[in-house]
Amino acid sequence: MKLTLTLTATLLLAAWFQANSTAEPATVAVRESFAIKTKSLAVTLQVGADGRLYQQPVQAGSSPAVPVRDDEFYPQAGDGYVWEPALEVTHADGNTSTVLVFDSLTQTNETADITATRIRLHDSAYPFYVTLCFKAHLDEDVIEQWIELNHAEKSAVTLQRVESSSLLLGGDVYLTHFFGDWAKEMLSPITEKITPGTKVLDSKLGVRASQFRNPSFILSLGGKGNETNGTVLAGSLAWSGSFQCEFDNYGQGVRALTGINPFASAISLPAGKSFVTPTMLWVWSTNGLGDMSRKFHRWARDFGMRDGHTPRQVLLNNWEATGFDFDFQRIVGLYDPAKEIGTELFLLDDGWFGNKYPRVNDHAALGDWQPNRQRLPNGLAPLASEAVRRGLRFGIWIEPEMVNPKSELFDAHPDWAIRQPKREVELQRHQLVLDLTRPEVQTQEWNMIRSILSVPDISYAKWDCNRYLTQPGSPYLSPARQSELWVDYVNALYALMEKTAKTFPATELMLCSGGGGRADYGALKYFHEFWPSDNTDPTLRVPMQWDYSYFFPVMALASHVTHWGNRPMHFACAVAMSARFGMDLDLTKLSAQDKAICAGAIIAYKQIRDVTQLGDLYRLEDPHENFRGALNFVSPDRRHAVVFAFQLKEGANRPVFPQGLDPAQRYTVRELNPAPGREAIPQEGNSLTGAELMAGGVRPSCANAIEASVIELAPSAVSAADTLHAFGTGSR
Repeated sequence: MKLTLTLTATLLLAAWFQANSTAEPATVAVRESFAIKTKSLAVTLQVGADGRLYQQPVQAGSSPAVPVRDDEFYPQAGDGYVWEPALEVTHADGNTSTVLVFDSLTQTNETADITATRIRLHDSAYPFYVTLCFKAHLDEDVIEQWIELNHAEKSAVTLQRVESSSLLLGGDVYLTHFFGDWAKEMLSPITEKITPGTKVLDSKLGVRASQFRNPSFILSLGGKGNETNGTVLAGSLAWSGSFQCEFDNYGQGVRALTGINPFASAISLPAGKSFVTPTMLWVWSTNGLGDMSRKFHRWARDFGMRDGHTPRQVLLNNWEATGFDFDFQRIVGLYDPAKEIGTELFLLDDGWFGNKYPRVNDHAALGDWQPNRQRLPNGLAPLASEAVRRGLRFGIWIEPEMVNPKSELFDAHPDWAIRQPKREVELQRHQLVLDLTRPEVQTQEWNMIRSILSVPDISYAKWDCNRYLTQPGSPYLSPARQSELWVDYVNALYALMEKTAKTFPATELMLCSGGGGRADYGALKYFHEFWPSDNTDPTLRVPMQWDYSYFFPVMALASHVTHWGNRPMHFACAVAMSARFGMDLDLTKLSAQDKAICAGAIIAYKQIRDVTQLGDLYRLEDPHENFRGALNFVSPDRRHAVVFAFQLKEGANRPVFPQGLDPAQRYTVRELNPAPGREAIPQEGNSLTGAELMAGGVRPSCANAIEASVIELAPSAVSAADTLHAFGTGSR
């Protein structure tokens, strides 16, 4: 009888849950509404009668007019909201609940294209304040979002979790994200429907945040988008530390929560102090992935990177030629071949420093940034001046954040390295990370950077970072503040990068991190470009650069010609030309034919770099899905274009159909730097209208695996519109 009663009770309880789970959630009366708007996106916010701030879900179709409790825009933990919160706080008195109510709204027009919005919220029971900050770029359909917090409680408040953004999306939502590892960055795009439950993309590495996952992703609403169709929303978190992007499907829609990873990162915020989150970037398009990317690229050139409207020069790195084995004469001996082939900038890589512990391999000398007296008896200045005398700019490799235990710096200051007490020290690449939360380390790193970049004629630097955190302990921070290491480190790093960029405005900077470990807009705004991967095999760089281009303009992607993969030199050059062209070759050992191919590629690159780096990108044939990859670039005035075709496997030599051309403009078709022994393209020298080219395509010269073709569509002397006008004038 007892069993029967228990079973009956269970069945009744299950029936009750089933009946109530299908009931409509209680709605909230709306007091007022406003929106964060771009040209084609509106994030509509509503102040409820309860004072809370709600959001109408962003979706491809129409949105409901009346919010429910789960639609809170920036939900807080501890008082009724049961899903993943955007904010989790422990107040000074130990209360773990927060209730934010609307206080005020301020909207101002910074420019004709930029609207700034600040929404101030406050806790209903505590002097605790949250300001939701937005910068909406009208024409680019870009919204920047970040959060500012402060309070006047009696003692410190603990921030357990503070998201940069919490956005509600309605309807079916598909997520495209990118998994990778060293030498495999951005090579494995995954598109999946966000089903009920929680999907998390995160990093717990402290630095080199995008070693395995990238803090950039794409959301497609109402079905999978493609290059030319679909409603898509790109997201990118501007943060170089541990991050978390979480997508919570709780049955009523999808909430995208993005920000600093709350894992082991609690922040103690004293009264009167402010905490500001990283910026979250959202880019919207109702016309597919290509339109979304072009908007993102235009924003990036204006706001996301340094000198985004200055084409990049051709770089030659010495690493493949010399490795660690060089001296003054060996390096100077590389200058004339570099100049002869057309390069404009020479980069001296690792191995130039260290005296007590010479940098003859990667086991020693990080932290000892004095030029090695045996290799460079007179320092860096003579090397740089010799380059400039030959018409080359000179650059240098540095790794400011790192130290080898085998170094004079570590001998003197072992407590300056990040590590855990009472544990055996764990090294990566024989090195440790310096603790940038320590003021002395900040001073030491800045003095090193300033000393090196102040050497006359150094105008470029490659800033590397070859390990991440595995033992995140700070000898400097108190036991109570150990969880602040992850965040304080990155903020101190940004302060150092910003100081470098401001002090040396004419010095070009490359962001490198053991490959593509810092591919994010948090660091890129202080740099001109980043190194996407140590893997320079051009057959893999084609899909890798395709994936990076969803979020970054190609002028930010350093792409070097090397011998990785032993691919044909012509193919390797063509791939590098489609991004920021560089070389890492021993020019003295190249065959005459390969040297001629490289010289021809550099000449061609200089003819089209204004188009590829400052123009609009159209991705045409996805290398992940086809036997070849193809894309084209169009200048802002649409008078000049270039088409790239990369044959990765055997396949029919079919036409490539460019996009974005001016239909009435006439273009002269010509292949740039054609491969030796290959037949000319069928349309070589023809003058065709943009309409004819987009409808009929251009047929590249590549027909076999690992071949490439670069086809310029140069402005013809007389356009179709000019011709029609001339005929019309004559007839009158």
